[in-house]
Amino acid sequence: MVKSYLNQVCIVITLIVLQVTISPLSAQDLNYKVYSVGFYNVENLFDTLNNSQIRDDEFTPQGEKVWDTAKYNEKVANIASVVSQLGKELCAEGVSLLGVSEIENDTVMASIVSHPILASRNYGYIHVNSKDSRGIDVALIYDKDVFVPTNHKMYDARHQDSNRPTRDVLLVSGMLDGELIHMTVNHWPSRGGGEKLTSKFRNHAASVNRGILDSLLNEDPSAKLIVMGDLNDDPNNESVAKILGAEKKVKKVKDSAMFNPMHAFYDKGLGSNAFRDKWSLFDQIIVSAPLLNGEPNGLLFHKAKIYKKNFMIQKTGEFKGYPKRTFSGDVYQAGYSDHFPVYIYLKKQV
Repeated sequence: MVKSYLNQVCIVITLIVLQVTISPLSAQDLNYKVYSVGFYNVENLFDTLNNSQIRDDEFTPQGEKVWDTAKYNEKVANIASVVSQLGKELCAEGVSLLGVSEIENDTVMASIVSHPILASRNYGYIHVNSKDSRGIDVALIYDKDVFVPTNHKMYDARHQDSNRPTRDVLLVSGMLDGELIHMTVNHWPSRGGGEKLTSKFRNHAASVNRGILDSLLNEDPSAKLIVMGDLNDDPNNESVAKILGAEKKVKKVKDSAMFNPMHAFYDKGLGSNAFRDKWSLFDQIIVSAPLLNGEPNGLLFHKAKIYKKNFMIQKTGEFKGYPKRTFSGDVYQAGYSDHFPVYIYLKKQV
């Protein structure tokens, strides 16, 4: 069934005073269409079948976590519940584009988008198996009523010195409200083994992204670009701030530079994930200059958010105050993820 025009564009709203004013608009009372773009590390979402090609043994009914159908179904329902709520403060239909990481295959992607909680949404997804040794990949969920994919491609992000494969970078291009946008979905190499010793691997992943962005900008200097993902680095790390070129102040965003709206949260001590009682903001969404200073009647960045609700927070135990995860060790917690999702709003003048 075809949705009404208002549903197809999320919702037409009146923004009296913007919380974060980025675009060069002087009027204080303008009508906009608003879209939400998010990212969510869903934490080890495996199916229950043993795949001999990857290291997924612990996430099987016979494995250490006794990962059975009941647990799988509960995890999928939890993720679908969060997805159903993302972006609804300004967009009645919720999130239009959502990058995800730590999913095993297209089986789990299909389970998410077809879940009854999301039955009212016309979601599709783009997923390609990467060479990651654990078999966890990135993917993109999209609302087929507002976004039309035109192309997607995977880029190898493995450093030559790495002894094991890592997640590929997924580039998706398509039309959002009639405008071409390009998005990379990322899950950069972890800090396992130490931040300093592993930084070169994340720096390489950043350089892969920078190469993609530069290639797109060479073809079209006004290209609207978004980098999203679990970068396993904070906004101030070399990989993000220097190699990717993600600035924390809008006035410094010129030419091929990017703007990182997550930096403001990081400076306030806010994060999307925690480790040893320290918050990090590894989950980020970064935008190019044309999404800041493009034509006022085109898509423009509005503001960024970390989605942190009470039901998603661990109330007791070792991880009290952290995102409510699925497991504490091998003890099932029936949680959501060890990361909070992040999202941005894009606005377009009616």
